[in-house]
Amino acid sequence: FELGLIGDIPYTVEEERKTELLFGEMDSQKLAFVVHVGDIKSGSAPCTDELFLREKERFEDSAHPLFYVPGDNEWTDCERTGHDPIERLERLREIFFVGDESLGEETIPLTRQSADYPENVRWSYGGATFLGLNVPGPNNNRDDDEASGEYERRNEANLEWMREGFERAEAEESSALMIVLQANPGFELPPEERTGYNDLLAALEEETVAFGKPVVLVHGDTHTLQIDKPMTSSTSGERVENFTRVETFGSPVVGWVRAGVDTSDPEVFTFQPEMVENTDENTA
Repeated sequence: FELGLIGDIPYTVEEERKTELLFGEMDSQKLAFVVHVGDIKSGSAPCTDELFLREKERFEDSAHPLFYVPGDNEWTDCERTGHDPIERLERLREIFFVGDESLGEETIPLTRQSADYPENVRWSYGGATFLGLNVPGPNNNRDDDEASGEYERRNEANLEWMREGFERAEAEESSALMIVLQANPGFELPPEERTGYNDLLAALEEETVAFGKPVVLVHGDTHTLQIDKPMTSSTSGERVENFTRVETFGSPVVGWVRAGVDTSDPEVFTFQPEMVENTDENTA
């Protein structure tokens, strides 16, 4: 089966138009589901209910089931436009993260971590396991909210949910596991420059090596399409071959990544970038 991966759109009026084209294109494809890895608006756009509800409607109108994880532009960065980040996160939870099914005209059952972290989700499809985590930039909100302990509590919840996801994938004999989140956790950075992600990356390496089957991390955040294998073993320094990172397109580029899943193939996943067919009609 195939699925669509998108993120970091739309940021501008023109990108809203192209995002409509993008969804129309994906709607015409035979996809199992679509994943949006967060940042449904620019960091400078106000974090209003109106904007949240507009994107919720877009997601609900998707012909395919749609899964969404929150980005920093929806909550951690909202202070820039006069909103309280924690209040905005709670509002996102009320709007997007309710019930036991995905968004979209057709739906897929999912499991939510808890009432405190309903945005952390897990679902299974076609012999593979999928996890969604609330991990935003910049630096996982560690630097901006140390006093309140928001980062510490959510980080612990994320680590628990990820480990549980690997346990379930093992128990269900899943052929592969895909994790989706917003932030680029900085594989290429020294640990002192990615303090909000070090715990996550350490746990991810440990679980990936123990799992021994294909693991994919899908993220957005830095708006540069990447499909690579950036994880190196903390003990041997060698590349962890069963791990792949996919970063989606992001503003100003509006496109999607087609992910193929074939559980009879040892690699399981294939990835193909897809650009939106850009017609210039109605641009005046």
